[in-house]
Amino acid sequence: ESLEDFYEPYLIQKGYLKRTPRGRMTTKKAYDLLGLPCKRNMDDNQGILF
Repeated sequence: ESLEDFYEPYLIQKGYLKRTPRGRMTTKKAYDLLGLPCKRNMDDNQGILF
């Protein structure tokens, strides 16, 4: 198993990561947990991963 196989389902289930047509993206909840400012509009599907 890879890290992706092990951690990704958990992160998606907890709401920290979401799958989009462009790949995986972090959510506002993940930024809040880490105490980081979100540098993009969370509704923007063209944003960056980190």
